[in-house]
Amino acid sequence: MPDAVKAANYIQQLDDARCEENWDAVPELVRKVRKHAPDRTCLTLTAEIELAITKACQKAAPQDTDRPSTAGGPAVGIEVASHIPNLITAIENETRHPEESFQAKVCLGWLHWVMKDYPIALVRLPKNFDLEYPQCDNLDTLSEWTKVCALKSTYLRANCLARDGQRDMAMGAFEAALPSLSSVWSTKSARHQLRYWAELFLTEYCMLASQAIRENDELLSDPNCLASFRTWSKYWASVKPQPLAGGYGFRGSVPRRQVWSEYYHVLSELLQRDLPFPTGYSELSNDSSARSQLRAELKKVEVIFQGLLYTETKFPRADEQRTEVEQFVDRVMQNWIILNGHGWKEQDLGKGGRDTLSRGTLDTLYGAATKTYHSTSVLRHLFTVHLAVAEFDLAFAAFGSYLDIIKKGKARVAKTGHPEPALDDDATMLETIAACIAALCRFGGRDAAEKAYHLGLQLENLLERLANGELGAEENLNAAKDGHLVLTAAESLPPRALALTYQAAGLANAQWARMTYDSESRTHFQQKAVHCLSKSLSPELGLGVDVRGVFALGTLLAEQRNLHYAINLVKTALLEDVDIDESQELYRGPCWRERSLIPLWHLLALMLSAQQDYVMAARACEGAMEQFKDPFILFGTRSLNGAYRSEHLNDAGVEDSGYNSNGIVDEMDAFEKEGLLEIKMTQLAILELVEGPTVAVNASSELLTVFTRLFGDLDQKPELTKPEPPRTAVPPAAREQNRNRRASVFGSRSVRSGRGMRQSIFGIHDKNLIPPVPQAPGAPAIQVTNDENAQSKRKSHSLSRSGSGRRHSLRRKSRDAGQLVPEAPPPMPANGNLAQYAGNDGAATTQPSEEPSTDMVQRTDSFDSNEEYNDGDASVIAEVYGSLLPVIHFSQEHSKRKRKAILIKVWLTIAGFYRRAGLVADAQAACTEAQNIAQALEAETLNDTTGDVSLREAGWGETKSTEELYADVWAEKGYLSVACGKPYEARADFETALTHFPDHAAAIVGLSDILLDIYSEKLLPKPVVPSFNQEENIAGDSSTPKTTSKFPELPSQPLGLGTRKIETKLEKEEDKLENGMAALKLASAPSPNKAPELPPPHKATSLPLHDRLAARDRAYGLLSGLTKLGSGWNNSEAWFTLARAYEESGQVDKAKGALWWCVELEDGRGAREWTCVDAGGWGRLFLSSTDDGDIPYRYGYRYRRKYLQRTIEEIVTRSQSHRGNKGLSNESGTGHQRKMSGILPSIELTLVLAATRDMGIGLNGGLPWTGLKKEMAYFARVTKRLPNQLAGTPKALNAVIMGRKTWDSIPPKFRPLKGRLNIVISRSVSTPPSASSEKLDTEEGPVMASSLEQAINYLRQKQQEEDSEQKVGKVFVIGGGQIYGAALELPKDVTKRILLTRVLTDFECDTHFPLELKEEDQAEWVRKSKKELDEFVGEEVAEEVQVENGTEYEFQMWERR
Repeated sequence: MPDAVKAANYIQQLDDARCEENWDAVPELVRKVRKHAPDRTCLTLTAEIELAITKACQKAAPQDTDRPSTAGGPAVGIEVASHIPNLITAIENETRHPEESFQAKVCLGWLHWVMKDYPIALVRLPKNFDLEYPQCDNLDTLSEWTKVCALKSTYLRANCLARDGQRDMAMGAFEAALPSLSSVWSTKSARHQLRYWAELFLTEYCMLASQAIRENDELLSDPNCLASFRTWSKYWASVKPQPLAGGYGFRGSVPRRQVWSEYYHVLSELLQRDLPFPTGYSELSNDSSARSQLRAELKKVEVIFQGLLYTETKFPRADEQRTEVEQFVDRVMQNWIILNGHGWKEQDLGKGGRDTLSRGTLDTLYGAATKTYHSTSVLRHLFTVHLAVAEFDLAFAAFGSYLDIIKKGKARVAKTGHPEPALDDDATMLETIAACIAALCRFGGRDAAEKAYHLGLQLENLLERLANGELGAEENLNAAKDGHLVLTAAESLPPRALALTYQAAGLANAQWARMTYDSESRTHFQQKAVHCLSKSLSPELGLGVDVRGVFALGTLLAEQRNLHYAINLVKTALLEDVDIDESQELYRGPCWRERSLIPLWHLLALMLSAQQDYVMAARACEGAMEQFKDPFILFGTRSLNGAYRSEHLNDAGVEDSGYNSNGIVDEMDAFEKEGLLEIKMTQLAILELVEGPTVAVNASSELLTVFTRLFGDLDQKPELTKPEPPRTAVPPAAREQNRNRRASVFGSRSVRSGRGMRQSIFGIHDKNLIPPVPQAPGAPAIQVTNDENAQSKRKSHSLSRSGSGRRHSLRRKSRDAGQLVPEAPPPMPANGNLAQYAGNDGAATTQPSEEPSTDMVQRTDSFDSNEEYNDGDASVIAEVYGSLLPVIHFSQEHSKRKRKAILIKVWLTIAGFYRRAGLVADAQAACTEAQNIAQALEAETLNDTTGDVSLREAGWGETKSTEELYADVWAEKGYLSVACGKPYEARADFETALTHFPDHAAAIVGLSDILLDIYSEKLLPKPVVPSFNQEENIAGDSSTPKTTSKFPELPSQPLGLGTRKIETKLEKEEDKLENGMAALKLASAPSPNKAPELPPPHKATSLPLHDRLAARDRAYGLLSGLTKLGSGWNNSEAWFTLARAYEESGQVDKAKGALWWCVELEDGRGAREWTCVDAGGWGRLFLSSTDDGDIPYRYGYRYRRKYLQRTIEEIVTRSQSHRGNKGLSNESGTGHQRKMSGILPSIELTLVLAATRDMGIGLNGGLPWTGLKKEMAYFARVTKRLPNQLAGTPKALNAVIMGRKTWDSIPPKFRPLKGRLNIVISRSVSTPPSASSEKLDTEEGPVMASSLEQAINYLRQKQQEEDSEQKVGKVFVIGGGQIYGAALELPKDVTKRILLTRVLTDFECDTHFPLELKEEDQAEWVRKSKKELDEFVGEEVAEEVQVENGTEYEFQMWERR
């Protein structure tokens, strides 16, 4: 009998059983409901059908594999289809219970869905409950099973829509039902079926959303694009068990971690595209920025997905690959690159900033390493991230493992022929090696450069095999056996990877050329570097105007003194219009293009100053600043606390107020900031050259102010007396109107006279504003306040400003009509070949007229529009520099040490200005400040407990060690002592510098000068007995020759004692010696080599001879060692002093050779050393530690060459007076050229000949053999092939030197030899050839000379002629016997090489080569290997014996030891 109470109870139990998935209890509960509530047919029938569907789905395997995101799927063999009519009838009859009707409709649609009747299911399935039954007002009272059915209906409807291709409608259905999910996390204990269908609902929704976003990335701009994923995250946040459940939520579904993976993918896309933060369905926080919220959400999802992935992934076998782990790691690294870049601020990254970000990434990578087997991608990423946190040792250890694994893997592929997808592809491998080389060269020292060089050798070997087509299976296998790199798919290697490979090989060779101790090989490394770097810039490789490559090649060419080519190269790169990809700012920061060009501007300024074009050099320095358009952009408005500010800061509108606004400098790293400071130093150096040190002192305070703006306050806060403001100032608006950096920098050279230079640099206003250099200068006092606020006050001279009171900061003022307007260079070639353009001699060099025409002015004003010079085909999108090296963040301790090292350099630079201006007290004070900072730096180093810092060695990313900085300070103090006339104090200072750093160039040069003064007795010993002359006592250490004094001269013996009494007393004392017989006998024994007895110290007027010899020999040892080091091989000061040492020891020829090399160095020397330009560049330079400002004022910068040439002539004159012209040639010529005896370091002769075993080379004026066509072709190729640095240069030719008889032996139709500059030597020539006036019939000549020396002089002139259209490469001597003999008499650094075709067949000869070449151990000439022969001639030469026309011969190369 029906019971209503029991019926209600059983109905509730039926709902609970279904919600709890207790399907076994459903049949009994259905029976009881039918018994006590027979009218509830719709409810009971629905429950029975739901039970049948569930059982069928549990038994059947999913077959709908094309939709893995769908739950369940149609069940096979279901037997409930017959119930469909009954269920429809029940639904139609149910009018009293809307919930039961709704549940039945959902069950009917579910039944059609599992039977694959998707269109019918879509029709049967109801929409939301409130839409189906609007009469039901209170939706909160709905049963839980009704809510489950609502979720089920929404899911099934959306699934049917998606299957029908209506994805947008499906996602709309999902989104509309999202509010109903609130019951899942609002209910304290949501039951199984509610969670089951909620997870099913969210899984399908998330996968559809991900698919839609992948196909249409514009959806990322929708504020609700993360709605599904955030709801998914909220759903799992309500789950009590932790960690989150992984695996599969239901059969046929995707794993739960894949949903988290898609969530992470969408967040990553938002990050990498820098899109607005989606706010829909997010918990907004007013306390953090949008970027901070994105970072926090990204990190949360990353941690969850990483935990699930690593937990569910097992360590693989050797033949298995964990693709999902590696893909996740790649995505993490892509995000890390953005977050670690310049575009994100520290505060946006949350607690710990970039350090915590990178440490977390390292944990992710090491976790991935435990889930993969020798993954090359994981090791590559470990190398990158360790590099970013400045853990260089760990980074290179990871790279070593990476290289070892990938080489072995590529070798396996070469052996088996089966590809291994787990290995990095060829392009990635090459880019990683290139990144390692770049890091080694950028941040390491000599050991790092050596490692980079060995890596470069592997790349060179690979490139050589690639060029020769030796990449077949057999060649790869042989290369792999020899430990070389192997490419598995060379045919698909992208051009950019090939360009980076050439660039890396070039960087490695260039850096090793600076570091190697083998001075003879340095030129070889430089040539290889030039070739590789030029190749990397070729347009066919597609790298475009790569700033790193241009900078490295330009610096290398400048070091080789190829300034003309280097300037053209850098100008072309700066003129290139590059399509700027604004998205790169996300990684590289604001104004990244302009920031990357700063080193190029600085390099250009130094090269222009080396050509003594100080006007354009100064404007190039300005160009580095003015490319930011507005100084406000660069410097911001940060307060400087009342300190004196440079004009750049004044232009930026920086005021001493509480309001601070950051500029671009605040986004720069320490290296970039140092680069800006170095430019300011270069400006002051140019100012010193033009105006003198007195004027430079006026502007030196700018250095400290700019340092403070860039680096902030350190332990010492500089405070400068604010100089007098300029009386006449150009309004900022007028200055801005007249600025045109391209037109002013890229023009022709202007007049190099002193006054013209002054006017051109500082603007032409009123001539009265350009004062003469004051005769009695003073200087602004320098005051430094330490941490204890104790002021160090001292009295000093006051350097008053010049009459105008203007600051000399090299700011370019407005150009009026009277100023010279330079012309711009020619446009870049249409093909955009930057490497070839660098070698073209196409820059405008004509002098402009004194009064420029209106056309010239108009053209200059419109230059920025690029209408005349822009070529659309030449525009190349610059590659992101970050693809090679990450943004590296050093520790705070490292940054502090670096700032202190920079401040030491600033103080020493200022000290040099004061010293050269004669302000000794202020110079000493600046040295003291530098010394205090060095002492503080030493204390920090000694207190370091990590062991990563050393006093003796510079760490990673540090230019100098603490000891070398100390040596810099003591060297400057030594030069200051020299300026004060205290040579013996200077000697002690230089000795102290060398105790700190034995290879310190400036200290060695200064000490050697003093030692040579001691040897030549220019410096007399200090008196033992003080003089009564008060002036001499005040002078102290001054040791100069005697001069007449108003005081009586001291006696030459001790006061009150006579000489006889002294001798008598001594004799008596000697007689009383008990054991003195041996000494007496030794003293009285005659000896032919006995040195003269030394006078007592108080009688000595000079040093003993052996002391003087020791001083000279020590100077020679120091200098000869220095000039062989990488830090001194191009140090002109060292070579000049070494020449003096040679002269003092009587080695005149060596002295001349050293001085001529000094001439070469001085011709290509800028206002400062090339080292200073590297602060913000690429590639760490270690060239010298000399004082940049000494050379110009010791010899006169603009007249150094004449001074050195005059010195050479004086040496020759002195040697003639001592040796009676012995050993000097009498060739014709003028001036120093007549005295040089062919000693020309820049000219290298190669003798080319064919000779028999007994060195026979001719018979009856011809060749003894005939028909050797291949040998003649080899001769033609070798003598025509240009060196790498001239490859592609128009009108560049090698030279061949021959005697008149050899010329006559050439058939007339083949004269002159084509493709070579022919120089013929004949005694009948009366006038020496001149490179400037010689008019040739053809570009091949011939040029007539009377001697080999004249021919060499002519070639030397052509090398030095910058405006010459024809450039000379290699120089060959091709005969005959007398010319060969004359060439062999030249020094070995001139005649260095013989290319010999050894004829093995015997021939009768009447002319022989004047040298027998034998393979003996002690021979002067040694035979070189085939590899070395191939490298020199530029082709692979046959190694075996050649047979041609019955004559046997082989190719050889010999070189002097």
